[in-house]
Amino acid sequence: MTRLVPIAAALALLAACSPRPAAHREEPARTVAGEPANPPFGVVDGAAARDLVRAGARVVDVRTPAEFAEGHVPGALNVPFDEIARRAGEVGPPGAPVVLYCRSGRRSAIAAETLRGLGYTKVYDLQRYEAWTPAAP
Repeated sequence: MTRLVPIAAALALLAACSPRPAAHREEPARTVAGEPANPPFGVVDGAAARDLVRAGARVVDVRTPAEFAEGHVPGALNVPFDEIARRAGEVGPPGAPVVLYCRSGRRSAIAAETLRGLGYTKVYDLQRYEAWTPAAP
């Protein structure tokens, strides 16, 4: 009888820790193209970034001014990643959506983390400038 108690406890623990069946998961709303209507905060692809900007998100290029001068997303604000904390007010209020990008994603990830630390709640990371174009992989 004493051996049954540990087994029953183990079964109860397994049942509590197991994932819910797929039927219980809520699917996010989707656009006509099949993309999430409201992508989760974090990394986004070019299509989602363009949708966010069309809906009013501020797009911020966190590369150097020289890189920005070589080409950038139309309407982008240039705030180098190492200046983002000092110039956060230029990005907009903490509740406003912001799309960030750089050359490879390293600097935009740092800038995203900095903005989140300053209380920004809707930070999206496009990662690479090249991802903006519809032909990007």
